[in-house]
Amino acid sequence: MKRRPGIVLTTLSVGIIGLMGTMASGPSHAAPHYDEGAPHWGAKRHLHHRPPVVIHRGPARAVRPDRIRHFRHVTIVRPHGRWYRGYGRYRTDDHAYRWLSFTAISLKLLDNLNEEQQREHESAQVSATRANIGETIRWHRGGASGAVTVLRDGTSTSGRYCREFQQQVTIGGSKESAYGTACRNPDGSWEVVSTASP
Repeated sequence: MKRRPGIVLTTLSVGIIGLMGTMASGPSHAAPHYDEGAPHWGAKRHLHHRPPVVIHRGPARAVRPDRIRHFRHVTIVRPHGRWYRGYGRYRTDDHAYRWLSFTAISLKLLDNLNEEQQREHESAQVSATRANIGETIRWHRGGASGAVTVLRDGTSTSGRYCREFQQQVTIGGSKESAYGTACRNPDGSWEVVSTASP
């Protein structure tokens, strides 16, 4: 794989062996059993931060190094949208810690949202972690709108509780969707383990 100067191709952008073959086809009625796969460390190992192990189905995404940072054991990747601390209504990383990895489920249309619109979208994602399966959390702010739907849940091979989400954003007549699966860690934080673009 070729690298361009100033661009880092992360596990998020390159992907690992595809696990979730049915993810883009919509919800399944059987509770899935997610295979999280073996960690992929790449060429560099960090003593304090574990690189994200995210399976991405769809075109590879190049993520600029200034769009990646770390907080505790969470790698925060914001390829699109506004760059700020916290997530949703939580204005600091310390308060948003449990949901920070959801930045990996990204939409290009986030570039067209202001910070408050983007935080509304993130707040819907936070609410979706507690919503019923099949429930859609909708938001609308200043000409932009979106929704996060909980498609299904299940258990990973390591015994973690996991949920599959579909996100959607609409602004100025343009609409974009993305899928992602996240698993809950023992400390209550969520880790995104796969993403997809339809």
